[in-house]
Formats: sequence, C-alpha cells, structure tokens
Amino acid sequence: MAVPPGQQSALDVYRAAPDPDDHHLAHELAAAAGELLVSMRGELSGASLRAAGDRRSNRFLLDRLASERPADAVLSEESADDGRRVEADRVWIVDPLDGTREYAEPGRDDWAVHVALWQGGALAAGAVALPAADVVHSTWRPPVPGEPLDPPVVVVSRSRPPAVLDAVLSRWPATLTPMGSAGAKTAAVLDGRATAYVHGGGQYEWDSAAPVAVAVAAGFRVRRLDGSAPRYNRPNPWLPDIVVCHPSAADDLWAALDMTSS
Repeated sequence: MAVPPGQQSALDVYRAAPDPDDHHLAHELAAAAGELLVSMRGELSGASLRAAGDRRSNRFLLDRLASERPADAVLSEESADDGRRVEADRVWIVDPLDGTREYAEPGRDDWAVHVALWQGGALAAGAVALPAADVVHSTWRPPVPGEPLDPPVVVVSRSRPPAVLDAVLSRWPATLTPMGSAGAKTAAVLDGRATAYVHGGGQYEWDSAAPVAVAVAAGFRVRRLDGSAPRYNRPNPWLPDIVVCHPSAADDLWAALDMTSS
C-alpha cells in the first residue's frame, strides 16, 4: 500500500542516531531499570507492586536521563506531559513498566521496559528489556531475522485482540497467541517465536516507540493498520494501533490487512 503524501515511509520511522552512545545508553537504561523491577518482585505483591514498580522505574529513568542527557526532553507514561517536548530536537520516549498487570503475576515474564530516542523527526535509538527473561533487544546490537514460522503465529493482546483479525485470518491463516506487554509481543517476533504482532485496541507512543525502533533497525517490517507509518513526538501521543512482522511474511499480511480495510 502506498504511503499517503506527507507521511513517513516505514523505513523513515527509524534512522541511526549521529551519536552511537545513544544506542548503548538506551540499552543500558532499559536493562538497569529492569534489574530494579526484578528485585522489587521479592519485596511487594499485587497492587502495591504494580504502583511501586511504575513509580520507582520511572524515577530511575528520569534521574539517569537528567544526568546523562540533561538537554533532552522526556515523554513518559508515568509523568505529566507539559507539551514542551514537541518543540525539542531530542525526546526520550519511555515506558518504565510495560505490562504492569503481568509484572504483578508471579512467574510471568511478558512484561518489559521501553526506552526510545526520537530525534529530528524519527526514532533514533531504542531498547526493549524483558527483565524476567534476562533479554534486552536494542538498536545497539539489533537482532537478525531468523527463518519464518510455518504456519504463521500472531501475538495479540491478552485483553484486547484486534477485531480486524477475524477477517485477516480468513485470508492469511495463522495461529493466535495472547501475550502481555507490547514489548514482549514485539520481542516474540524478533526472537522467532512469532511471525507478527498485530494490535488495534488502543495504545500511546510509549507503548510502541522502543519496540518499533528496534524492529525496524533489525530489518523487520512495521506499519499501522491503515498502511501508514507510525509517527512519534506528536502533540497528542495517542497511537492506537501497530503491526510488526517478519520481513518474509509482511507482503502476505499487508495484503490481507488492506483487503480487510478496503
């Protein structure tokens, strides 16, 4: 599907940052926040763990970014957005704890920490940590697409699988697997455990910025349900849908999505 005039292409969503240290910093911050969150799982539980996890991971990331990149702006799920970031040259987009519900469920590892950098109109660096699985995917060392799954597997939200998939799967048969965090679902695609991640139930920029940065840097295909590329650091951070796909399966999935929306 052609990209409408004035919109970014999928590849333009991400471009390498001029400073390679940004890639490493994103990786290190996501990993370190994840270690903090893992340690807290032994101290608290339930609602207290969810609230403290969000708060303490956010404080850690904000403090480190203020120290490491004091001139940069930050958009975080857990902090008030004063809107000044829209005029900034560099903006870190973070989700200190993506998959809060899963985080508080003993034994689950489908929760994540997201750290992304937006610079000059595009995502410039990113990292997704899956702390309970001891995994960090980042633009510092992007993963390499493996062999595609046959038959395809699509990971979807545990609570809000997109309604469009009923029609899509009639044209592109695949198995659905529910999972928690957007970062965990994207990681399943990056790791070769799934073919695609399809979401249409509502999200914000912090839910997908880091996963998209890593996926595109690694050569995976990314789009929104309508075929356009996701855009970041917008005045309204609402970004309700995203699709991440293994490159070998993308054309077939794109065709099924476009037939469904036509």
